[in-house]
Amino acid sequence: MLAKVKSVAVSGIDAYLLDVEVYIATGDMPYIAIVGLPDTAVKESRDRVKAAVNNSGYRFPYNPMIINLAPADRKKEGPVFELPIAVGILIATNQIEIPDIQDYAIVGELSLDGKLRPVKGCLSMVLKCKELGIKRFLVPSENASEAAIVDGIDVIPVKTLEETVGILTKSISAVSQKINPEDVFRESSGYDIDYADVRGQEHAKRALTVAVAGNHNIIMIGPPGSGKTMLAQRIPTIMPLLTLEEALETTKIYSVVGLLSPGQSLIAARPFRAPHHTISTAGLIGGGSFPRPGEISLSHNGVLFLDELPEFERKTIEVLRQPLETGYVTISRATNSVTYPARFMMAISINPCPCGYFTDRTKECHCTPHQIQSYMSKISGPLLDRIDIQIEVPSVRYQELVSDKEVQSSADIRGKVLVGRAMQKERFKDQVPMVNAHMSSKQTKKYCALDKSAEAMLYQAMTELGLSARGHSKVLKVARTVADLEESEQIKVEHISEAIQYRSLDRGLWK
Repeated sequence: MLAKVKSVAVSGIDAYLLDVEVYIATGDMPYIAIVGLPDTAVKESRDRVKAAVNNSGYRFPYNPMIINLAPADRKKEGPVFELPIAVGILIATNQIEIPDIQDYAIVGELSLDGKLRPVKGCLSMVLKCKELGIKRFLVPSENASEAAIVDGIDVIPVKTLEETVGILTKSISAVSQKINPEDVFRESSGYDIDYADVRGQEHAKRALTVAVAGNHNIIMIGPPGSGKTMLAQRIPTIMPLLTLEEALETTKIYSVVGLLSPGQSLIAARPFRAPHHTISTAGLIGGGSFPRPGEISLSHNGVLFLDELPEFERKTIEVLRQPLETGYVTISRATNSVTYPARFMMAISINPCPCGYFTDRTKECHCTPHQIQSYMSKISGPLLDRIDIQIEVPSVRYQELVSDKEVQSSADIRGKVLVGRAMQKERFKDQVPMVNAHMSSKQTKKYCALDKSAEAMLYQAMTELGLSARGHSKVLKVARTVADLEESEQIKVEHISEAIQYRSLDRGLWK
């Protein structure tokens, strides 16, 4: 007998509908074949399903069996299909009867005792089910909060194979999981850190305000202990709050990788990722035989922080150049190709020399000029060209640390950022992009027009600093953001002057 059960699989961060077809043939030789390009984990499902069916009080057939995962031309991975396979076997052997089985999509990994384990990519799955008009989605109970964030589809949590059968046969009442997205945002969108914790570094805070307002990449150069990491960690606290659309897109990535905490339904705060300098190229941009998102995709809609950039492998860092320009990364393999979103703000910290104290006011540097030059040369020119703001972060004086002077909080700074973002939203309206850092050449020319005095200052800076064409464009974009923070339609001399001050490395302070 033949049975068909709907399930869902994930490719990249998007899902597609899949039919689990179970055919039980006549014969005395027990044989189970799983076809449809299964990976090792899928092939091993037959043993887990067999144990789960028998330990749940049902009979596993000892007949020839073919299990087809359609479409057959896409590789299938993971144990996500075990629950629909088990249900299909029970239908095909006439142990249960479910007339409306096509109204359901079913996913879940089975334990040997019939209990269910959570699966990865559940949010992508439920979004695809809603898009295709499927009425009910059965998921392991640990995935229910994640799936229920999507309105318009019945998400039914189940804990065991036996409970699943009871709900499908109507012997157990189904209770749908419900989540209010507004409650999730209210409970999870806060931060435990604040710029009010950081004493001094007012110049750096101003630069970060400009950077976040225009979504500009930033590099901070300073001695150890000057507060570079503290400043970077607090960048998400001054960024605009995530929209529901952004939160869903970010959560899909974390769901596919399996980084959502048990019971977590949504990533409601902007992500901050700080990979170690030993990270591989695949770990940074994504990859593997079955491609997985890397750190740049986990930073999507948030911040990627690279601490002590010269310590990273140069070939690993070079792969950032294309995603920084396009906002996505494509991983190609012989059998498939997937694209992951990677629109993030990049923050970088470096020491000015190997010992770290070349620019320090209190400690002596023991590095030779050759060592300093060699250290700084580890940062490639093309990558440096893609960083809009370059600032020095000096060590904090004792008087600043103990001062009673009121310090700006993250909420105060975010208020300024929102002023700049509002100017950009009005300027670009429905255009893409919506921030100054991502303006095209045509948009830069249109929205960054200069008067004669501002043009003369920029020309002088270009001549003296030897800025590249991309560096010229970066100065214009940053100046546009500085003007937006003051709600000025015109870019003035003082705006250009401030933007030029944010090119510390171009000004040769460490050469």
